[in-house]
Amino acid sequence: MQKRKTVPLGILRRFLAATMCSICITSLFLVHVHVYPPHTGHKFNDKFLTFHDPQSWIRELAPPRYSKVPIFPPKLKDSIGDSDYEKLWKPLSNNGFLPCTKPSSNYTAPAESRGYLSVHTNGGLNQMRTGICDMVAIARIINATLVIPDLDKSSFWQDTSNFSDIFDEEWFISSLANDVKIIKKLPKNRTKPTRIVKQFKSWSGMVYYENEIASMWDRFKVIRASKADSRLANNNLPPDIQKLRCRACYEALRFSPRIEQMGKMLVERMRLFGPYIALHLRYEKDMLAFSGCTHDLSTAEAQELKTIRKGTNYWKRKDIDPIEERSKGFCPLTPKEVGIFLKALGYPSKTPIYIAAGEIYGGESHMTELRSRYPLLLSKEKLASIEELRPFTNHASQMAALDYIVSIESDVFVHSYPGNMARAVEGHRRFLGRGRTISPDRKALVRLFDKLANGTMTEGKTLSNKVIDLHKKRLGLLRKRKGAISGTKGAERLRSEESFYANPSPDCFCRTESTPL
Repeated sequence: MQKRKTVPLGILRRFLAATMCSICITSLFLVHVHVYPPHTGHKFNDKFLTFHDPQSWIRELAPPRYSKVPIFPPKLKDSIGDSDYEKLWKPLSNNGFLPCTKPSSNYTAPAESRGYLSVHTNGGLNQMRTGICDMVAIARIINATLVIPDLDKSSFWQDTSNFSDIFDEEWFISSLANDVKIIKKLPKNRTKPTRIVKQFKSWSGMVYYENEIASMWDRFKVIRASKADSRLANNNLPPDIQKLRCRACYEALRFSPRIEQMGKMLVERMRLFGPYIALHLRYEKDMLAFSGCTHDLSTAEAQELKTIRKGTNYWKRKDIDPIEERSKGFCPLTPKEVGIFLKALGYPSKTPIYIAAGEIYGGESHMTELRSRYPLLLSKEKLASIEELRPFTNHASQMAALDYIVSIESDVFVHSYPGNMARAVEGHRRFLGRGRTISPDRKALVRLFDKLANGTMTEGKTLSNKVIDLHKKRLGLLRKRKGAISGTKGAERLRSEESFYANPSPDCFCRTESTPL
């Protein structure tokens, strides 16, 4: 009887020991291996994606699970090697300056309002954004009550979003209360009488607004600005007005909570792949049609863009020589050229790249060369599910806001063309002291790309040295804003000045060391 009980007990002990051993081994394995959700057509290798499906660019990638990751991982330098960190990722010195937007001791509360400033913004997200900030400053100058601006709904993007859909309206009003009185709507008794629609002159200074515009209060109680972009000069404005522009742009005009939350989630998911580049790839249909740039496009594609340009009434330039434009550096870099450029700078093929852009013209057919050099190309559509993006999908400005957030928080930001978003991100990153912001020298690069094309140069050390040398001073270093180009006059002179929102220094910075800017 006792013998029959002993045999099963021994077997049970051995079974339990084997089970415990198996559990321990499995636990150790799971601690050291990152598990990502499976997805047809993709393979994960060393935390980087290898793409086998040529149509993967237009298909949704199941997002990896994510956790709270610090914006700048503490061991970033050690994880990628000292030399690579110093050369490719290390943030530049702020030269002893920090953001400083506090007004002077002479700054007073808003004066008694003389009337209402109503605003119709124009353009895409970032053109509207900077225009709104200008209008805050103008309202202060002319002693106006600012009505929450109407966003552009009729331009190329056809976005129906209202101000509160994109921006935190309550925060905008309250945070600027000591600067300008802001209301959501005109009072009912002011919606019809004594109003004028006026297009303010571009790049105008204090005299224009204090005299010509402010004098309109004698006849009108509502002044409506028909356009908001570039209405203020970049330079020669009082320090307190310049600081107000920065308070409006970088502190008051923040995105709505749901956009901020989604943007933060995208940043966290990008950081799972390591330090990343945000690439504003300005290779969308509207950009190419507007600029007339057709390099590497088919005859049919070039003709389509020409038809769009000639059919868009508010685009003044119709007949454009694409070869001449490219030789002058006026064209956006193609995806292929961006790949060559980043490779020459030294960024390895495993570098995660976030594509901050709308729909790339030609889709995958124009992304192949870039992907061959950098397989890990990601976007909001690949980092988030269809359901997560659904609230934003049919709103171009809200989608652009998500790209803006991921670009601001990136370790490196690169643009292929210095448009409104590129300038806005560059200025915001300067203000916050974020990592490198690389501005390609397109005119010089075109010459190098042409040498590659005709076989007089090959990709390698010689090209790399030339590209690195060309961009030593184009990495987003904090410096004084550039003035007008020598020899220019009138409106062209004002237009040639570096944008205030691309470089808000020295106006919005305070010195912490005895280092000149």
